Amino acid sequence: MRVLATTAIVNALVRAFPASSLQALALKQLLLFCGAVFFIWLLSTTYGLDLSAGFF
Repeated sequence: MRVLATTAIVNALVRAFPASSLQALALKQLLLFCGAVFFIWLLSTTYGLDLSAGFF
């Protein structure tokens, strides 16, 4: 079910923003930036946290 929902969302985005569209390029850059910010936030929240096997 989750795969079908993801596929539907991706297909809707592809139809809304063709590959050669300037809007698609801007959206892609925005999503990449948000992903980078999330990754840095995740790293900063786990800074100093012992994530070794003994933690789990």
